[in-house]
Amino acid sequence: MSLFNILLQSHSGSWAILVILFLITYFTRQKVTLMLQRLFYLIMIVTGVGMLVQLHFPLHYVLKGILAIVLIGVMEMMVARKRKGNPMAAMWIVLIILLVLVLLLAYNVIG
Repeated sequence: MSLFNILLQSHSGSWAILVILFLITYFTRQKVTLMLQRLFYLIMIVTGVGMLVQLHFPLHYVLKGILAIVLIGVMEMMVARKRKGNPMAAMWIVLIILLVLVLLLAYNVIG
């Protein structure tokens, strides 16, 4: 198994777990899931950068990485605003749009 394939499987798996952890963290008040969510942010970023290095930084995937980091920021803001009791209808729309864009870029539907 090649290094790129290992990074790819780790990256896609961490994204799936990250979305699940985000939903659990958002709808419950558990600190453990928030810490696990942040751990998976790190795993996802490290594996993503590793794949970018393996592919020699194609612009398409660099753009996906930037959007993914913005998506992480939106997830963090949503959890913080939920705990403070602020309204977030617009944040959900931004989150869904960013998530769809990242997935479409990841699977070369847009490109």
